[in-house]
Amino acid sequence: MTAPDLPRLAVFGEALTDLVRTGEDSWRSIAGGACWNVARVAATLGVATGWGGAVSDDLFGARIVELSREAGLDPRFMQVVARPPLLAVVHQLDPPRYFFLGEKAADLAFDESVLPPGWEAACQFAHFGCISLVRQPLGERLVSLALCLADAGVPVSFDPNCRNLMGPDYAELFERLAARASVLKISDEDLRHIYPQLEAEAALAHVRALAPAAVLLYTRGSAGMDVYACDVHVAQPAFAVEVVDTVGAGDACIGGFLASRLLRPEASLREHARFAAATAAVACTRAGAHAPTRGEVEALLARG
Repeated sequence: MTAPDLPRLAVFGEALTDLVRTGEDSWRSIAGGACWNVARVAATLGVATGWGGAVSDDLFGARIVELSREAGLDPRFMQVVARPPLLAVVHQLDPPRYFFLGEKAADLAFDESVLPPGWEAACQFAHFGCISLVRQPLGERLVSLALCLADAGVPVSFDPNCRNLMGPDYAELFERLAARASVLKISDEDLRHIYPQLEAEAALAHVRALAPAAVLLYTRGSAGMDVYACDVHVAQPAFAVEVVDTVGAGDACIGGFLASRLLRPEASLREHARFAAATAAVACTRAGAHAPTRGEVEALLARG
C-alpha cells in the first residue's frame, strides 16, 4: 500500500448515538459524536479522510457505518466490534441535559495497532478531541498517539469540545495537548469550563501562551470567530443563515478549516477562516449534525 492510497486527514475519537427525547415516552436515535462529525464533514468536502474509531455490531453501529460510507470515509480506519454501543441520552434540549451510557462500550475497543500500514507517512493532519480523550483506557492511548504524531512532525489538530465528563482536573490534560497542537479550536463555552476562575480575555491569553505557534480558532457562536496565527489576527463574523439548530456547528467549523487547509494550501488565513465559518453556517441550516457539501459552502461564500 503506497502513501497516496491513504487518507491525508486522520480523525481519532468517538462516534456515538444520541437518544433524543421527543415526548413523554418517545425517543429518536441520531448518529453523532464530535470526532466522527469532524471526519464526516471533511470527507464530504472532498478530503480523503479516515475516521479511527470503533462502533458496535448492532443497529446503532450499522447506521454509523452506513453514513460513513455515504460520506466516503476510508473503511480501513473504522472497526466494528461485538460490544454495546456508546449512547448519549439527551433528555432535555433547552437547555441541553444529557448523560452517557458507555460502560465497556465499543468505542473503548478501538485498536490503533491494526490501522493500515504507512498511514502515518500519508497523514498531513491528525485530529483529536472531545470525550474520547477522557474515556479510559482509550483516552490514554489516543493522547499517546497524538503526542507521538506531533513528535514525528505530523500536524495535530485539537478541539476539547468539553462535555460533562471533563472534571475539574481536565485542565492538565487540555494543556498537555494544546501545547503540542498545530491547530487548536476552542469555544467560549470550553474556556469557561476549563478555566472557570478566569475571565474570558485572561483565559484566552493563557491558551495563546500555551501554544504560541499554533493556529487558534476561538469560536463564539453567533458572535463569530477569532483566528490567531502568531501575530496575525482574523476577525470572522458568523454568516447570516436561517438556523434550524446548531448541533455539530463547532465540528463543522474545524472540519471545514482543516479541509480548506488541505484542499487550498495556497489560500490565506482569512480565506480559511471564511470557509470554516461558512461550513459551520451551512451545518446550522439542517437538523442534526449535517455534513455540508463543498457546493453548499461555496454557494454561501458566493452569496457573502
